[in-house]
Amino acid sequence: MPRVRSTAIAFLALLVSPAALVAAEFEVTPTMIEETKAVFGKVESRDAVPARARIGGTVREIRVDEGSEVAKGDVIAVIVDDKLALRQRAADARVEALKSQLANAETELARAEELLKGGNATQSRVDQARTEVEVLTSQLAAAEADRAVIAAEAAEGDVVAPAAGRVLRVPVTEGSVVLPGEEIALVAGGGYFLRLALPERHAAEIVEGAIVSVGDRSRLSGSDAGIGNGRLAKIYPQIEDGRVLADVEVEGLGDYFVGERTLVWIPVGKRSVLSVPPAAVVTRHGIDYVRLAGDPGTEVAVILGAAFEEGGAPRVEVLTGLRPGDRVDVP
Repeated sequence: MPRVRSTAIAFLALLVSPAALVAAEFEVTPTMIEETKAVFGKVESRDAVPARARIGGTVREIRVDEGSEVAKGDVIAVIVDDKLALRQRAADARVEALKSQLANAETELARAEELLKGGNATQSRVDQARTEVEVLTSQLAAAEADRAVIAAEAAEGDVVAPAAGRVLRVPVTEGSVVLPGEEIALVAGGGYFLRLALPERHAAEIVEGAIVSVGDRSRLSGSDAGIGNGRLAKIYPQIEDGRVLADVEVEGLGDYFVGERTLVWIPVGKRSVLSVPPAAVVTRHGIDYVRLAGDPGTEVAVILGAAFEEGGAPRVEVLTGLRPGDRVDVP
């Protein structure tokens, strides 16, 4: 029995020996990877259009609040000028008076024409009556046009949304007195994007159309977990205060607040690195090792860098400890 047990132990030791666990060899070769820089992107709206008062008066009603969603043309506030109502009544009275005068003039013209046929009136009297009718007709048309202008001015008391979007601010309250052209609300519309400000040393390295990684709303601490992708849509040609501005298009930014910041990882160049599969790395006592192929007893301490993918396979960057052409065991 002792002999059988010792034989079994030796067989198990052979199965779990490092040489028995080696399944493949990996040759260390330089690989080009993108170098990214983490910057903060600020959520901006494509359009920030103020809804302004077209007439002066008193704000009688406000139908929106900060954060309200509006469609283009929606009435967001009503402004009333009491003087317009008085002018409207005066215009109505003038129109009615001119209509009465015109009806009387037309009657006089018809009577003069009848008398002319019977020889009891002169042609000059008929011409005078006809002229009176024409004058009153023109005056009535002018009065109706004036009344229409007043009605249109009163209708301009409705402050409408200039674009579809979200209301950012409403700087007035009901009962406020406003002047023509004064801002009643600010509407953010046209979609949202991220505005980046990069150091000018990266101006020559970024290109339009590049794919960037965007953190979600909970990733302001610097973690790259749960990130999505965006596209570098526009790079501004002017550098201000040592910064180059760029815009990133990202889907789903409508859930963010305008002005909110989030992390963006943007490619700013490429560099050559050495890498190995993560399975080739063994950590003991806080130190990382890889085993060189061909000599099961040779291990090399390495310092690791960032993890990435190459051709869909996971890789980890090796900063020091290996040279191009080295072959390592991958258990």
